[in-house]
Amino acid sequence: MSVLLICDHNPPTVMPDDSVADAIRQMLRAHTGAVAIIDSQRVVAGIFTERDVIKRLALSRRDLEATPVRDVMTTPVEMATENTTDAEALAVMIERHYRHMPVVDDQGHLLGMLSIRHVLEARIDELLQQLDREKP
Repeated sequence: MSVLLICDHNPPTVMPDDSVADAIRQMLRAHTGAVAIIDSQRVVAGIFTERDVIKRLALSRRDLEATPVRDVMTTPVEMATENTTDAEALAVMIERHYRHMPVVDDQGHLLGMLSIRHVLEARIDELLQQLDREKP
């Protein structure tokens, strides 16, 4: 199954020059642990996650309103494409300890954000359907 079928098609985004506080507000509004950092053409430039907050900001005493997210985002970003299967994405996410992965087209334009939760929920749904089919 393509990850495009299960990802969030309207994920929160910010521009590289937006503040860290803006990125955190977007994450809180969307109830998610990551925002895609995109340029004016919607090409993914980075990702900013809860882990970035902990690793790069929590004890830094930086002014979150004054710090541009480009200074603390994760880059380069491991990305999925519309041709990436859920199994392929899950393998990468588990191996590299990612919880979020942008889904992009061939030019790097953001199509959605995949979370490990999306993949696991889809897999659980498949297993439940299989069990229902196998019931006598």
